[in-house]
Amino acid sequence: MWIKICANTNLDDARLAVELGADAVGFVFAPSVRRVTAREVAKITPHLPEHVERVGVFDSLCAEEIAAMVREAGLNTVQLHGQWQPALVTRLNRMFDGRLAMIQTVHWDVDKSGSSAASVPRQLQEIEAAGVVERILIDSKVGQATGGTGVSFDWSAAKSVLANHGSRLKMIVAGGLRPENIAEAIGELNPWGVDVASGVERGPGRKDAAKLAEFIGNVRAIKDAAR
Repeated sequence: MWIKICANTNLDDARLAVELGADAVGFVFAPSVRRVTAREVAKITPHLPEHVERVGVFDSLCAEEIAAMVREAGLNTVQLHGQWQPALVTRLNRMFDGRLAMIQTVHWDVDKSGSSAASVPRQLQEIEAAGVVERILIDSKVGQATGGTGVSFDWSAAKSVLANHGSRLKMIVAGGLRPENIAEAIGELNPWGVDVASGVERGPGRKDAAKLAEFIGNVRAIKDAAR
């Protein structure tokens, strides 16, 4: 199972995540207390193994702005955290000749779970039909906050909705994941991957080594048990 450790702000945390078995490390360029700059990330990425995905999380920016930051920071994947914008995705794909991996976030509104149960399937169908993005990340939306909230959405309510998200899309689950609940989340949703930020922190933007090791270890144990 693919594991992304997000909201890294320093080399030590990113390197530890990789050493413990993370497949991807994320850096937040969207408004957040964990926000970093391309210049800061450029000092981290050259020290990471080539096989590790280096993911930039972006909100509402134009393709040219995102592309410039991707190049400066040394990223190979973008996570588009704003609303689904087919034109933006298509533009980025062309700018990088299809070599830039992309993940589209779809928000599950914790306060309006019923509305999300209706709107999320439509968004997934649109994304799948576009045929450009292969991976989608389901994250909690709490009020105006669309990430890093530490709050999980209703996995039971989402289970039937996400079970039919399309044969081509790979689903990544985020939002309120922690070492102690990751087994339940995987059991309910059977995702392709998982993404965690605040659930393995000792403070905003600072990882807790013990929580990080426990989280990755628990995910790997589930994967091994399924073999």
